[in-house]
Amino acid sequence: MTNTKASVYFTDFRTKLDVSLGVKLQNLCRRAGIGQIDFTEKFTAIKMHFGELGNFAYLRPNYVRAVADLIKELGGKPFLTDCNTLYPGSRKNAVDHLYNAEVNGFNSVTTGCYVIIADGLKGTDDIVVPVPGGEYCREAYIGRALYDADVIISLNHFKGHEMTGFGGAIKNLGMGGGSRAGKMHQHNDGKPVVEPDLCRCCRLCARECGSDAISYESGKAVIHQDLCKGCGRCIGACAFDAIHATNGTAADMLGRKMAEYTAAICAGKPCFHISLIMDVSPNCDCHGENDAPILPNLGMLASFDPVALDQACADLCLAADPLPNSQLSDNLAKPGWQHHHDHFKDSNPNISWKETLAHSEKIGLGTRDYELIRC
Repeated sequence: MTNTKASVYFTDFRTKLDVSLGVKLQNLCRRAGIGQIDFTEKFTAIKMHFGELGNFAYLRPNYVRAVADLIKELGGKPFLTDCNTLYPGSRKNAVDHLYNAEVNGFNSVTTGCYVIIADGLKGTDDIVVPVPGGEYCREAYIGRALYDADVIISLNHFKGHEMTGFGGAIKNLGMGGGSRAGKMHQHNDGKPVVEPDLCRCCRLCARECGSDAISYESGKAVIHQDLCKGCGRCIGACAFDAIHATNGTAADMLGRKMAEYTAAICAGKPCFHISLIMDVSPNCDCHGENDAPILPNLGMLASFDPVALDQACADLCLAADPLPNSQLSDNLAKPGWQHHHDHFKDSNPNISWKETLAHSEKIGLGTRDYELIRC
């Protein structure tokens, strides 16, 4: 780890009559040095979040188009990608996930490139890779298409989060790039359980299980924890949302594991990170709804360093004034509210985010020391 400050480039959302926000984003990326990457005929993953159905806070496809067009201009072959979710929802398998992406506006016409779900149909198409400097995760389960990409561009909607404080570059790659097994690994190293009331005894989960860990007692599926490997295949197989992972990892531990997964994904290949601080909802885009933004739209940032980028985004947010009629302002107005002087923690008091950046720096993913260069 060096003491050199990382360069983080920033531009606001103000535009002139003849310059669109898409062009402004492309200019930001050029200024931040994206052209230093050799994109020639390289498969380039644009890792992003398509937003859960019903959520309107996710990034508009127009921003994706600007990035994809720039990559093609530089000679690359871009594709959009994300991994399936661990929890039940509209992105828990590739069929639903692709439909979700289409409904929310992400297709080859609007973005200029195709969508590939990185961990396959049921979230089981992954690869196990070592974690450089890992203390909590010696190996990581990464979506195969993301791992196979020659170049990775993380395009992040910077927003609040009910567990990690905020979602930015590290969460987009670390948690978002993990397969279903990878997400279980980060959340709690735990194993799934069955909700008997929801089980229809269709036996799809048992057919998918590679450990013979599922039997049927009293007409309901039972997962034998001593046999279960925690791969999460049964979660993807269940069409009735009867199987779910327990959620036992504390927020600080989750952040550290997330950092280690990001390090595994970024190891050995060019990575470039872009964050847009806009529509800063208090919770993740994984929700099927979004509350009013807690902070104003602040700008677009880009850097080769994901840690510096997340730190810069956090600092800009902490310096901003809370928006009225939001979860944050409501909390701050409560009689006897314990003020944390931290917009993320005042919005969601049980979160932990600083540990994520500290651990990221410790394992050599990047530095929290940065220079903000305004464009």
